[in-house]
Amino acid sequence: MSKEKTKLQIESEKVEVLVNQTNTKIIELGGHSQHLYGALDLIQSLFDKIRNVPSDRQKEYEEIKQIRLTWKQQVDKIENDYETATKVHTGGGIAGAGLGVGVAMLGPTAAMGVATTFGVASTGTAISTLSGAAATNAALAWLGGGTLAAGGGGMAGGSALLALAGPIGWTLAGIAIIGSGLLMWKAKSDKERLENVFLLISKRDQTSYKEAIVELNERISRIINETQMLNAAMINIVTFGTDYNKMTEEQQYTLGSYVNLMNSSTQLLVNPIMGLQPKFSEEDFNRFKSRFYPCTDIRLYCEKNKDLIIYIANLLYKITTDETDRKLLAKSFKKNKEFIEKMKIDKNNIDLELFNVVDRILKFTYTYHKKS
Repeated sequence: MSKEKTKLQIESEKVEVLVNQTNTKIIELGGHSQHLYGALDLIQSLFDKIRNVPSDRQKEYEEIKQIRLTWKQQVDKIENDYETATKVHTGGGIAGAGLGVGVAMLGPTAAMGVATTFGVASTGTAISTLSGAAATNAALAWLGGGTLAAGGGGMAGGSALLALAGPIGWTLAGIAIIGSGLLMWKAKSDKERLENVFLLISKRDQTSYKEAIVELNERISRIINETQMLNAAMINIVTFGTDYNKMTEEQQYTLGSYVNLMNSSTQLLVNPIMGLQPKFSEEDFNRFKSRFYPCTDIRLYCEKNKDLIIYIANLLYKITTDETDRKLLAKSFKKNKEFIEKMKIDKNNIDLELFNVVDRILKFTYTYHKKS
């Protein structure tokens, strides 16, 4: 007879279902982004043939083109780095087991989905500017919950990923790994306290993913619509001729409106899905740290434990804890060998002080965002 599932197991499974649905939507978004990019590429070729375009319009058009080309370079980098990483970790084979939807075969469509969904890493650094391994790890963390290829890859990139992984990484690494550590607690009251904290995290994340799926659907709808508008624009442009000075005033005005359309369409490619950005960012971390002089103990402590602080701050964002909760959380993290190994962190850095500092940082962050 199978053992009845706990409330936490039930809620965690709901989160996992939503994560998979989110990943499916990211892949779907990638397919539509691919069509949009193709339409932008074609209309660009038509604009390139037009002579005597006013310098201000030409400059605007060139800037739009550069943004799009940079985005495509980012897509190519994610795809190529992933292919390299999987070969390294699997001895030439393509990893599949344990990865999120679409990760086993991270082709152009999936890579476009990642690039459009996340845009930049949580640090504010464009994925394309990260080193090969970091770029790949960021993409894998987002799509695969932080799990890299079979063959002992574990949590891709270890502690470096703590500050890079998006909320999918936070959820699976937090709930699945740390939540499993609840089994070691003998005192029922302690176990229930911790379980309640993780239940709150699970329910918060369910809400986040549901909202993200709505946002992804809205983005897909807009991309489909603007792709159709670009296709209609191309049919029109070919009737204008290739000399701007010989176009009618109405044609020139229409051409200008198409530049605006290209701009808005490009933004649909490069602007991230906000619901899938980390709840607590490196910018939030730096804002808190900057309040203290360079050599103060709190600033030095934050700098030493930056990645871990950002990770825990994301995990506990908008989750109310008291001193007892934080003591139990610190003990749970520290005793959980699987978490320590997968995250490649020093267990000596995990203590009550760490969780109290995170609580202080989060309270400051809530106040700041409420005022701003």
